[in-house]
Amino acid sequence: MNDPKDRVNAFMPHGFEAAVARAETGPLAGLSFAVKDMFDVTGLRTGFGNPAILERAEPAVDSNATIAKLLDAGARFAGKTQCDELTFSLMGQNAHYRRPINPAAPDRVTGGSSSGSAAAVAAGLCDFAIGSDTGGSIRAPASFCGLFGLRPTHGAVALDHAYGLAPSFDTFGWFARDAETYGKVADIVLPADSANLGRALIEPDFAAPLLLDESRAQWQTIRAALGLRREAMPALDDVDGNYTLFRRLQAYGAWALRGEFVSDPENRVSPDIAERFRYGENLSCGDATADTRARHALRAALAGYLADGRVLVIPTVPGPAPLTDGGADALQAYRERALCLLCISGLTGFPQMTVPAGTVDGAPFGLSVIGPAGSDRALIGLASSLHARLLEAGVA
Repeated sequence: MNDPKDRVNAFMPHGFEAAVARAETGPLAGLSFAVKDMFDVTGLRTGFGNPAILERAEPAVDSNATIAKLLDAGARFAGKTQCDELTFSLMGQNAHYRRPINPAAPDRVTGGSSSGSAAAVAAGLCDFAIGSDTGGSIRAPASFCGLFGLRPTHGAVALDHAYGLAPSFDTFGWFARDAETYGKVADIVLPADSANLGRALIEPDFAAPLLLDESRAQWQTIRAALGLRREAMPALDDVDGNYTLFRRLQAYGAWALRGEFVSDPENRVSPDIAERFRYGENLSCGDATADTRARHALRAALAGYLADGRVLVIPTVPGPAPLTDGGADALQAYRERALCLLCISGLTGFPQMTVPAGTVDGAPFGLSVIGPAGSDRALIGLASSLHARLLEAGVA
């Protein structure tokens, strides 16, 4: 049975059916963590947000390697958390399960696909929680719920013993309420940095026009508090082109990996999720090859730009989380707008760190920093210091 303290629908009932061993001492002793139900944890089943997968699943023999490290460091396992079906969503609404509630703004979505993990941390049900990020599933929920969240350099953290969506985009990630806890987990999870982080805080021109009207005043306040300098970055200015490139490459990878499963009616995939997968059905290898060349060109351009000592500072998403009763069209419009901001890190594979940056209409609003590949630890440190500056200025 689920934890009776779970008033935000964060956890899955099958996350409590076996004891999960951990070290008695270690750098994370005294901290508890939850795990998105796409990662294997020894002795537990993995459902990937789909009841058919869960029904057929056997208890995992081995845990994901990074989760095993956290247990070996003394962290206590708190349970498996909800995720959007097959992790192909950004809003945290899985048709098969009760919607996780956003503790910071209950009338707004929690964000997905790491919805349960974000809700569990924001509600104080655990100290940190594991999720994943393909299109924005750490960064968006972190912004929506007022949390810290990193999309690491692609490939920096193990994704073994886990279900994936689109391998060339999938990354491990985690949430925490405070920078100190976030850093403790980073010390266990992340490799040493292999790249230096610049010092110039740059707001690229493409970002601000994507903000919702209600978010513009808060962004102006953030801009002034941090002394951001605006610059043109031509490779990022083709907003529609970069979004389309991301959407095509993600869909191609997702269909190649899960198309057969989605097409089988016995697997009971929700119609809206199945439709999202089918966008990739007619994309050819030739399409993917051409799109990958464009992706490499974008990565090279941004790498050169950041190598000159810059760090990008952007709104994580266009504004506060959408209202839960706003309707399907409004959610989809927000999703597409958000992905225009979120896709840059995914396409390039560069790390992006989200921190709380105040509120808009009473709901959390997040700020992100993007650095070069391999600068993850330094990026966490920078993001934490920027958050402290925003607190000191009365902005966050």
